[in-house]
Amino acid sequence: MSHMIEIAVFPGALGLDIQGPLEVFHTATRVLGHRQVADAGYQATLVAAEKGPVRLSSGVEIVADASFDHNSPADTLMVPGGVGVYEAVNDPDFINYIRRRSQQVERIISVCSGALILAAAGLLDGREATTHWLVSDRMAKDYPKVKVRSDAIYTREDNIYTSAGVTTGIDLALAVVEEDLGVSVALEVSRILVVYFRRPGSQSQFSAPLQAQEAAGRRFSNLHNWLVKHLHKPVSVDQMAEYTAMSPRNFARVFKEKTGLTPMKYLEALRLDRAREILSAGHEPLDRVADLCGFGREERLRRAFLRRFSVTPSQYRLHFLQSGTGRRGNISTSERSA
Repeated sequence: MSHMIEIAVFPGALGLDIQGPLEVFHTATRVLGHRQVADAGYQATLVAAEKGPVRLSSGVEIVADASFDHNSPADTLMVPGGVGVYEAVNDPDFINYIRRRSQQVERIISVCSGALILAAAGLLDGREATTHWLVSDRMAKDYPKVKVRSDAIYTREDNIYTSAGVTTGIDLALAVVEEDLGVSVALEVSRILVVYFRRPGSQSQFSAPLQAQEAAGRRFSNLHNWLVKHLHKPVSVDQMAEYTAMSPRNFARVFKEKTGLTPMKYLEALRLDRAREILSAGHEPLDRVADLCGFGREERLRRAFLRRFSVTPSQYRLHFLQSGTGRRGNISTSERSA
């Protein structure tokens, strides 16, 4: 039996918030078709204030299949984000439609700043939710009853799912496919779309070293470049301090003030990012990866990786290697047998 997804669209919605998850659901339906599973998968309906064209934030128009007053059956309501959210949350007809349909569906999903619309409808009161990091402070301020998780990729509480900025809607859609159709179908979808299967919802939206590098500014930019070149070698705080011509104590204090990370945590973040690059690129043994990134031992790499990304290095690499299986552009025989 097909899952009926209703997507609420509005002027200024972000196209990728709609199209990203929609491609995941469409591809899952194709996979089931190739597996000769009849009457299964997903059917999507676009709903807007009026049936017809709706201009998105990019200027591209999509065509709504129905208006807010329709009563066609659906089991999932999905709400995208975009610059038009700020008008949508103040549109009583739109918010009333969201409230009404939320009582008629089994599952509610928001993508990106679409969480603001769910919050405006009162659906997130007392619940954990995430949204794009650029608007998380605004959601916390405007909707204090919402338990905002500003760093999560996606969250689920009861029947309400929220995702962070833009492409994380794909991560959430893959999680939904896995929930509905099983891990095998979700994995095949990720391979066809050549995306990571699937980042844990608790994983941070942000790159820790990138944030820290930006915060550090010019003062520690040369140190950053030096560390990147020496990740495979033992590096101490004293060596970092010497490179920056500062005393170890003063260096550690100023670095933490500027970046929000201790020097060794910063170094670990750089090493983990390097490990991700190596794991996604080939078949290097894990002890070799640990050595190349400066962890020394596989177990140290594994503990740090699990702590940061909530998956093991082996699981992370498996997802990337499997995403390259089969022929491009088609669902191959090897993929159908997965």
